[in-house]
Amino acid sequence: MNTMNTVDTTDTMRDRFAPVVSRLLDEDPRVAVVLAEIGLAPFAEAARRHPQRVINVGIREQLLVGAGAGLALAGLRPVLHTFASFLVERPFEQVKLDFGHQGLGGVLVSAGGSYDVSAGGFTHMAPGDVALLDTLDGWTVHVPGHPDEAETLLRHAVGAGDERVYVRLSVQANREGLAVDGERFLRVREGRRGVVVAVGPMLDNVLAATEALDVSVLYATTVRPFDGRALRQAVGATDAADVVLVEPYLAGTSTGAANDALADVPHRVLGLGVGRRELRRYGRVAEHVAAHGLDAASLRERISGFLYRDAPVPVPA
Repeated sequence: MNTMNTVDTTDTMRDRFAPVVSRLLDEDPRVAVVLAEIGLAPFAEAARRHPQRVINVGIREQLLVGAGAGLALAGLRPVLHTFASFLVERPFEQVKLDFGHQGLGGVLVSAGGSYDVSAGGFTHMAPGDVALLDTLDGWTVHVPGHPDEAETLLRHAVGAGDERVYVRLSVQANREGLAVDGERFLRVREGRRGVVVAVGPMLDNVLAATEALDVSVLYATTVRPFDGRALRQAVGATDAADVVLVEPYLAGTSTGAANDALADVPHRVLGLGVGRRELRRYGRVAEHVAAHGLDAASLRERISGFLYRDAPVPVPA
């Protein structure tokens, strides 16, 4: 079975980021961009047009967040960008206090994610970013699975009034983008044996892994708020209230949200994602995917073992 989740080196979500936000700078005088050296070059032209609203603070990630919050206090809509490990983990206190405690809105846009910058080692990896933000109140979290979806969700995030929004960009991508709306899960396959929720760039691998399995597949690109209604509806159409979550970050990040959505329904939930054990060899992205059991073949074994524990597993034609 081939792994269908790919790394597109010609057009990534991050390739779309600067052009989309540069257009938003032209369209909306409230929009401002704050960078910490990383990602500066693609904003060169926008900085010439809007020198007061494209700000580079240098390699000072705590200042990146603090400056963004200051712009929000001044009535602007700040968009902050760097690698996830430097945007969420390193300045977490500033995210918690400068935005959350003060009740300010802004958009955090990360790159790198779990192991996209694998050659950078563990300092550049942040598989726990969504779980960490989940300890705070009031954050919307978008996890696009394709560059087209990234464009849609970036516009949705920047235009979301004064809300706090995290957009997680990745070099991992599905082959095709879907019509996402920044709110609901999409049902892309129907079945009776259980429900598999594929988050962002995990969709292609999940579809390959569940080929010939009698399961429903939901596609999630907005994971906070968690679309409990869609999950309940999908579970209600199955014979067994069994749910598998496949997330491109820390395994189990959304199991609590799924359990809450199904609190009055006897059910089982399996959370698949990036493991806690540090993989100390750099490797390539695809090697990390396989090592964490997120390639199509591994997912098929893990999903079918959970959903078909008492029945033969169908074999793809």
